[in-house]
Amino acid sequence: MLIAQLSDLHFSLTPLFGGRVDTAHMARRAIDAVLRLEPSPDAVIITGDLTEHGLPEEYAALERELARLPMPLYAVPGNHDRRDAFRQVWSRRQSLPEAGPLHVAADLGGVRLIGLDTLVEDQPHGRLDPEGLGFLAQALDAGTGDCALLFMHHPPLDCGIAKMDSIRLQQGAAELERMLLDHPEVERVLCGHVHRNIQARFANTICNIAPSVAHQIVPDFNRTDVIRALLDPPAFLLHRVKRGHAISHLIYVDPSTAVASE
Repeated sequence: MLIAQLSDLHFSLTPLFGGRVDTAHMARRAIDAVLRLEPSPDAVIITGDLTEHGLPEEYAALERELARLPMPLYAVPGNHDRRDAFRQVWSRRQSLPEAGPLHVAADLGGVRLIGLDTLVEDQPHGRLDPEGLGFLAQALDAGTGDCALLFMHHPPLDCGIAKMDSIRLQQGAAELERMLLDHPEVERVLCGHVHRNIQARFANTICNIAPSVAHQIVPDFNRTDVIRALLDPPAFLLHRVKRGHAISHLIYVDPSTAVASE
């Protein structure tokens, strides 16, 4: 089982950062990169910030690009997303509740995929309320596979980048950790938001924070006043799950040239 994790597309109909970052073009390149993978992933998940402004027209244009992917696709919103616009467009692709948080759960080839909506509208930080924790508990209990992958936008732990740590999952992280201690079948907690490739222990599992398929973030460990972006190579994660265990790979969007073979 192969699951590609894209994150932080920030899809915009106009380039960002004074015209220097064309996130729509970069999203298309990321989708091209997924289509080049051999073998093809069995599913794609997106861990939030699908769009930059949360506009219906951004979601519609992005959905047309994502329609090129032939495999199942699951997404949760990030702090740049808007639930109403997300629901309006995304409900054609993914079963969504008519109101409230956009949690999702699905069984796929022995793997339980559980997506949690941690969005706090108009705020950069995240929240997992009792309703979300209840959804997670029910989704875990209903799982029929060998393992579960939990995905959401905001990381439930500090990553060391001071400004990003101030806007991580601020409510529900401790409760989530306690719950996962009782569910060893959760093989990964997959997040976005930080625009960097980061791994850390969380509860009795591993938290993988994916880089962005657009711009990355400067690792300012002491600076607390600003978030700075940079144009490191865009990338995504590819999770290979076999017999209930996951191995995670970093995949760069831009193809490289093989120089030798053995």
